[in-house]
Amino acid sequence: MESNKFEINISVPMICEYEQSALNIDWPNKQNRKYIDDILDYICEKGNKWKIYFLWRPRLSDPKDDMVLELAVVSGSRYIVTYNKSDFRDAGEFGIAVLDPKQLLQKLGVIK
Repeated sequence: MESNKFEINISVPMICEYEQSALNIDWPNKQNRKYIDDILDYICEKGNKWKIYFLWRPRLSDPKDDMVLELAVVSGSRYIVTYNKSDFRDAGEFGIAVLDPKQLLQKLGVIK
């Protein structure tokens, strides 16, 4: 069931980073590769695809975070959702708020 309460924005570098991060986990079940592929396929199918034509690097302390900020700017995102909030302090300069997953669920009215 789609609620249209939020959208997923993706870029090729983001999908590659998701895949690499997921594959670096020492999963106890080797069948997890299939699940990872299925999840990434779903994200690629449902996500709004963006090309990044500009780079401000280095802007943040982690180059992988720069990739997230660039995608948020080009896609016109209002929020970046991450547990790594402290590394995105500069996002406010672009009018982008940084939320943790719980704050997003509260904003969506899913939890109090």
